[in-house]
Amino acid sequence: MNILIIDDEPAICSSLSFALEDEYTVWTATIAEKGLNLLEKEDIDGILLDLNLGKTSGMDLLRIIKEKKPNAVVIIMTAYGTIESSIEAIKAGAYHYLTKPLNLEEVKLLLNKALAFQELHRQVQVLSQAVRQQESYADIIGKSSTMRKVFQLIEKVKDIPSNILITGESGTGKELVARAIHFQGCRQNGVFSVINCAAIPEPLLESELFGHEKGAFTGAYQRKQGLFERSDGGTIFLDEIGEMPLALQAKILRVIQEKVVTPLGSEQTKEVDVRIISATNRNLLEEVANGNFREDLFYRLNVIPIHVPPLRERKEDIPLLIEHFLTLYSSNMGIRTKTCSLDAKRILYNYAYPGNVRELSNTLEYAVALSEKEVIKPSDLPATVYQKWSPGKDEQPKEGGLFIPEGLSLAEVNRAYILYTLEKNEGHRLNTAKQLVISERGLREKLKQYLREKDE
Repeated sequence: MNILIIDDEPAICSSLSFALEDEYTVWTATIAEKGLNLLEKEDIDGILLDLNLGKTSGMDLLRIIKEKKPNAVVIIMTAYGTIESSIEAIKAGAYHYLTKPLNLEEVKLLLNKALAFQELHRQVQVLSQAVRQQESYADIIGKSSTMRKVFQLIEKVKDIPSNILITGESGTGKELVARAIHFQGCRQNGVFSVINCAAIPEPLLESELFGHEKGAFTGAYQRKQGLFERSDGGTIFLDEIGEMPLALQAKILRVIQEKVVTPLGSEQTKEVDVRIISATNRNLLEEVANGNFREDLFYRLNVIPIHVPPLRERKEDIPLLIEHFLTLYSSNMGIRTKTCSLDAKRILYNYAYPGNVRELSNTLEYAVALSEKEVIKPSDLPATVYQKWSPGKDEQPKEGGLFIPEGLSLAEVNRAYILYTLEKNEGHRLNTAKQLVISERGLREKLKQYLREKDE
């Protein structure tokens, strides 16, 4: 491991370098500029930083270091230690604080402990990343049993040519499922075309789907290729298929049966190899009974049905979605990732979400954009969400604690609580083991087990 010593006294740099060089690769700098230069060039793990560097403030340098290398362990050294400066250094990201004259054995012991903490923190991050990867599929976030069934269906059908009908309420992510089927499957190198059947007037919709020849109608100044031709070898996603006019439904049926399309104004048919994925928030069987949808087309489209559940039926996915959208919108806005207060989380966990995932996404984009602090409070949420929350006395938020959503297995709860307790104890394994009432060796074995599971 690489250690950087920044101190304006060459004698201290030399003595510390001599004491540490048997265990570490040591770099030294007596001015801030050289220290920052070494930080850029070398893979530095730990830094011993003097708080008083002549004209340079070690506290200012500490803040710069934490911006450039947020995971580097920094131990502050000073001959003028005070409680106030110690607290300020810790708040700015320092791991610990030593006063001069230095005890070299104490320095070595603290450095070893700090780097062990850094490695443990890295392992926790690896585990957390592995858990997040297990909680999504092709950009669709969820680990509830209902979403796992959706993921399993996608995995089974992604490489076969059968038509698929995706059902679900508005905002549940039907297009994400369609994209996952296409881009995870054997047609991923082909075109993925999307058309909303409810958003385009009937004459334009027919032209968009099948194309037209020059002069086919007023304004047709040149030939236009339709989506079915452009998607040859790929996938076409017919969103809101239940809104398609009956006349066009007959033409879609012909494409499915004969694998050909006829552009408007042409008598020539063109063969196409297109997989059709449709989606609707309507009950198409009811539409068939009411005469609004062709029965034969329904059965042609509904070869493999996939239902995307509403968010209220998979509430255990809400914490994952909150974390995802907070990270996404904070990044898009170029700011540090915001978090939700416990009060705000309880409101978000208990809201009904008539607009499903789309509404949760919009809610958090609003909160990230308009909240003035890094922690989002209930008052930062849209009024439509905040004003519908009326907790009873026993539902009032409590400080601290770990939220355990429904649907987790006992093993998942154990892992979540162990990692949470470890984080609350700042990586201190002995304190964590005591709080969990297990041995330190038992804790170590658990962490090793989680890493093995991640690699499998």
